[in-house]
Amino acid sequence: MLPLVPWPTEVTPASGPSLALPAVRVDLPDGLPAWFGARVAEQLDAAGVTVRGHQFSAGEASDGEVRLTLRLDDAAGPPAPGTGADEPSPERYSLRTTDGAIVATAAEPVGLLHAVRTLRQLVRPADGTPTSVEGTPTSVEGGIPTVPAVVVHDAPRFAWRGLSVDVVRHWFGPDDLRAVVDLVGAFKLRVLHLHLTDDQGWRIEIPSRPELEKASDNQVGGGTAGYLTVDDFTALQDYAAERYVTIVPEFDMPGHVNAATHVYGQLTADGLATDAYDGIEVGFSRLWFDNPATEPFLRDVIGDLARMTRGEWVHVGGDEVLTMEHEEFARFVDLAARIVREHGKTPIFWQEGARGPVEPGTLLQYWEPKGEEFERFVAAADAGARFIMSPGNHAYLDMKYTPEHPLGLHWAGYVELRDSYDWEPTAVIDGLPAGAVAGVEAAVWTETLTTRDELFSMLLPRLGAVAEVAWTAAAAKDFDGFAARTAGLAPAWRAAGWTFHQTPQVAW
Repeated sequence: MLPLVPWPTEVTPASGPSLALPAVRVDLPDGLPAWFGARVAEQLDAAGVTVRGHQFSAGEASDGEVRLTLRLDDAAGPPAPGTGADEPSPERYSLRTTDGAIVATAAEPVGLLHAVRTLRQLVRPADGTPTSVEGTPTSVEGGIPTVPAVVVHDAPRFAWRGLSVDVVRHWFGPDDLRAVVDLVGAFKLRVLHLHLTDDQGWRIEIPSRPELEKASDNQVGGGTAGYLTVDDFTALQDYAAERYVTIVPEFDMPGHVNAATHVYGQLTADGLATDAYDGIEVGFSRLWFDNPATEPFLRDVIGDLARMTRGEWVHVGGDEVLTMEHEEFARFVDLAARIVREHGKTPIFWQEGARGPVEPGTLLQYWEPKGEEFERFVAAADAGARFIMSPGNHAYLDMKYTPEHPLGLHWAGYVELRDSYDWEPTAVIDGLPAGAVAGVEAAVWTETLTTRDELFSMLLPRLGAVAEVAWTAAAAKDFDGFAARTAGLAPAWRAAGWTFHQTPQVAW
């Protein structure tokens, strides 16, 4: 069983023995970003493969080297599987490890990096243990790593494949977030969505509202916390971009705003600042649309976020506003969407955004079954909105694995590995056209998570399951095969220091 997660579109064993990799010489095409070679070396180093002097140049491999040729070819790879898409995926690629050489072809540079990530998962150290880690060097002692003779043709099912991380309930700083980017990239996900504001704290510098820094030093249970400066956010986006991951920031409004009203009392109905909050209840805080301070605040925050964000999207929340009439909420949705679009970005709302006016291109993120909302979801799709599927009972990776698990909550149920794997994104919302599904996003909320080890233990191995839901055609999915391939990745996770939950659903 080849330890490939997510499972590719086509995998064909090739004739011939496994290819020994004493060292690799990399041949890169023209036109790639200057940093691309370093990312290739990062992947090969992580697999225990030596890149001699990290030299990236054309030419024949010398003695003791295997040539890895990367080529851009618009005809490379298959179309996106299982979507009926007329256009092939720009992320498609092919990988061949045959005839004493390795050749990767892709339509675009991101596909070449996907091909190298697949190669990294295929590499076996001399003892036969698969090695697969994003950006973390491992050593292979006592022999030479090998790669089996195989031909892979691959393309993702959905373009939107992501992970949302809450850094408010408990603070996870730049080093932690870079580690999360590495994990996201390892599973060929393309989006890291950061939940940056909530009742407990404010985690992003807003130059036009510097007082919000006062709301950063708080989290669930109290204690010292922090926030991302503009420079931190820029550096994180740089790091992510070199791994073809887009950072999507979220400012949650018009609820989940106690951190803001703690700093700006003028945002409340009575003009009095709210107390700091370090609990985990939701739905008690809100903005007031007719308050003269509200629109300038939204324009400052959304405007600064949009200017700081390199990607196409800004998430403006909209969830769990439990004390607001429908008409006022709809006005908030309309205003927030207009401000986002005025700054050249595309708005994303949680599913409640369907209660407001929806323009074509808006993304709505589904998270909780609400039968009375389904008609509204279908109407939003008819108006041109598309949906990111994050159902809590499958994709919320802060849910407890079992009742006995020490971390997590369970309001959406207990989510074991198979629960994160066995679901179909196009069947989540009754009556929603399959074409209205933009993709899939896992989410992890941090009410009970305080360290990187705790965070990763909730993400692994379930993030791999959600990644396969997002990438692999439904007809090609098989949980038993996935569980076996996941077990094959565990040694690399250990080598990287990535804590994971040893679910009994996998024969580790």
